[in-house]
Amino acid sequence: MAIDKTAAASLAADVQSARELRAKFKTDKDAGVKAAAQEFEALFLQMMLKSMRATTDQDSLMDNEASRFFTGMFDEQIAKDLSRTGSIGLAQILKEQLRRRIGEDASGNAGENAVPRAEPLPAATLAAGRGEFLPLAAFGNPSNPNLRAALERVSMQRAAPAAPADPQSAPVAATPREFVTQMWPHAVEASRSTGIPPQFLIAHAALESGWGQRGIKNADGSPAYNLFGIKAGGSWRGKSTEITTTEYENGVPVTQKARFRAYDSYAEAFADYARLLGNSPRYSGVIGSQSGTEFARRLQQAGYASDPNYAEKLSAIIAGPTLRQALIG
Repeated sequence: MAIDKTAAASLAADVQSARELRAKFKTDKDAGVKAAAQEFEALFLQMMLKSMRATTDQDSLMDNEASRFFTGMFDEQIAKDLSRTGSIGLAQILKEQLRRRIGEDASGNAGENAVPRAEPLPAATLAAGRGEFLPLAAFGNPSNPNLRAALERVSMQRAAPAAPADPQSAPVAATPREFVTQMWPHAVEASRSTGIPPQFLIAHAALESGWGQRGIKNADGSPAYNLFGIKAGGSWRGKSTEITTTEYENGVPVTQKARFRAYDSYAEAFADYARLLGNSPRYSGVIGSQSGTEFARRLQQAGYASDPNYAEKLSAIIAGPTLRQALIG
């Protein structure tokens, strides 16, 4: 049986870490609690980095056992360094909860600020306690459903910016990071109904809207909030706007006028997009896609866009550094 070198190295490190933690608890309980919290945060971050990499293609010429081994070591070091800096905040929250738990066990009853025994250490406090933003999909789809649910609750803690009273002054994201932050809660909601990872939906919106910089507008200049370039066909009964667009006929770009759906908010746009994918038989193969390449390819095969390079462009955004950096900040 082949031995996973990365796993073996991690196991050895874990045994050594466990010994060091026990020693710290014996000599300095507070230092032991801090070290335990940091170890947990590092492990948590390492799991998410591994899941993030699992969403990218693994069939490149540079992908082999050696590259995966050193990539695993690199991710482990990143996770440890992030935990030591305290920039994420999970270790600090865990440390406080562990201190309360230790105090409770010593006294035999829960104090005023103690965490009740029935309440697990909530991963959702990772960002909620600090008002920070941590997108689940940046790290793929963890197999543990409880972890996934907790992280989704975290992501929903940060609501999308409310639309201003004047629709013509709707906020436009200046950077991909701002775009992801603004759209993430809506993407998570759409992901629940489509089974498609939120980062794929964000990437699709980024492709169609130029990261929010080329949004479709109404005749009066106000935003139409149509992030996905969905046209207003004969069955559409909502608002619409006519703009000049580029379509491909026999692989040749042609400029023409077309009517597109208009919404009152980005939340409405994501919801309609999710309904389109979920209710139309032509997109049945797209629902539940867990590979970025497959998601892009199936969208093109279903006829979502006429651009012959559409799948390639979307795949490049999903697997590219711009989205990855925007997701992890």
